[in-house]
Amino acid sequence: MSSVQVSQSFQVAQLLLLVFTVSTIFHLQQRLARVQHTWEGPMPRLLPEPTPPSVVRPTQPTHPRLEGMWTVNAIGRLGNQMGEYATLYALAKMNGRPAYIPAQMHNTLAPIFRISLPVLHSSTASQVPWRDYHLNDWMEERYRHIPGPYVRLTGYPCSWTFYHHLRHEILQEFTLHDHVREEAQAFLRGLRRQGSRPGTFVGVHVRRGDYVRVMPQVWRGVVADRAYLEQALGWFRARYSDAIFVVTSNGMAWCRENIDTSRGDVVFAGDGIEGSPAKDFALLTQCNHTIMTIGTFGIWAAYLAGGDTVYLANYTLPDSPFLKIFKPEAAFLPEWVGIPADLSPLLQQH
Repeated sequence: MSSVQVSQSFQVAQLLLLVFTVSTIFHLQQRLARVQHTWEGPMPRLLPEPTPPSVVRPTQPTHPRLEGMWTVNAIGRLGNQMGEYATLYALAKMNGRPAYIPAQMHNTLAPIFRISLPVLHSSTASQVPWRDYHLNDWMEERYRHIPGPYVRLTGYPCSWTFYHHLRHEILQEFTLHDHVREEAQAFLRGLRRQGSRPGTFVGVHVRRGDYVRVMPQVWRGVVADRAYLEQALGWFRARYSDAIFVVTSNGMAWCRENIDTSRGDVVFAGDGIEGSPAKDFALLTQCNHTIMTIGTFGIWAAYLAGGDTVYLANYTLPDSPFLKIFKPEAAFLPEWVGIPADLSPLLQQH
């Protein structure tokens, strides 16, 4: 190859390198320009951090029209807290306010029922400017218009007069968890009476415990005795020839001594443990009918079970201070059947 040809090839190579360099620089400038435009554009709006599910901020609107929140005291055992929950549910709805339950109430009810009201934890509750509003144990007209965005209902409300108009919703709130219901139903399926499966289950709840002392000494009243239970069982035996009675109690030893089992239609069930009442309560609610004595535990078991209910009636003297805070007509549904208590032990003391 001549020197002229070598010189021409070198010039062509230089030209190609120049074209490649210019083209590369041009494309890099274009990409940088696009990146620069993106950086100089508006920054994306950051979404606020979501509120943790366990915390409720009381200053935020929680109702489409009304701000604030309502809650209720969580006092007493299972029956009391069910009454408090149902009353809060009904009155908050009636007054157009959002309802929240204390963590203590959630801990009592949530392991048993599919409740839906959100939890108001103590750290939040302590910052809320509550207005305490005391409730009697029966519905009053003034409760339809309770003023204030931050109301804490107090007292021991457990009356169908607060929530019976929402019975379907209340029954949904107190639907048993599947495993709780299935354990009770498995027990009932296993019962046999004279070699055949019974057709009618009657739950029997005998409330004793502290009531044995408190009723006569404080409230001038009595608890159910042997005669009452025999009458109550007889009422059902006269109507259901295939009945079997499933007895639960916090005084099971007394029940075994005082309930006649000679007919072969009585079964002592449950564990009678007041600190973990789910098993006894579930058994009662899965029965067709109910015999109760006194107390909110039995009232709620009968309310959820439906069917026929027999209860101990007129179990205090007419001058009992208990009647100032308790109205029988607001506690027992009109269709329930009351058998009057024997007050002679009280009369003999005076």
